[in-house]
Amino acid sequence: MFAIARDPIGPHVLDEIARAGDGGIVAFVGVVRDRSDDGRPVDGLSYEAFEPMALQAFEDIARDARERFGDVRVGIVHRTGSLRVGDVAVVVAASAPHRAAAFAACAYAIDEVKRRAPIWKKEAYADGSARWRENTPA
Repeated sequence: MFAIARDPIGPHVLDEIARAGDGGIVAFVGVVRDRSDDGRPVDGLSYEAFEPMALQAFEDIARDARERFGDVRVGIVHRTGSLRVGDVAVVVAASAPHRAAAFAACAYAIDEVKRRAPIWKKEAYADGSARWRENTPA
């Protein structure tokens, strides 16, 4: 399950990656915060993506997670367009037979999305200004 979404993201990512033999499903849900990293009040964000490359990056990240953590499945969905404070911007989910691998794969995947996917974020501030922000992994 890999997608660039223009509409709100629902819980379907979990349904897509869950398998009967998996004992652990972990999800990271990234939401738009009301403050930027430098403390300025944020009104919202705007995301743009180069969709074909982003989807390929998602697939590559999932493949790399399997190579690193074994029998895991990863799903990644990222929003584009204008989002308000509190809106879900990204969901990364991982499932595995055991929780440790699911946690590790999920953490790895969100960091790699930030690092590798061609997705750009513009913050809109309460004072009316805006700025493109660089994606940075944790």
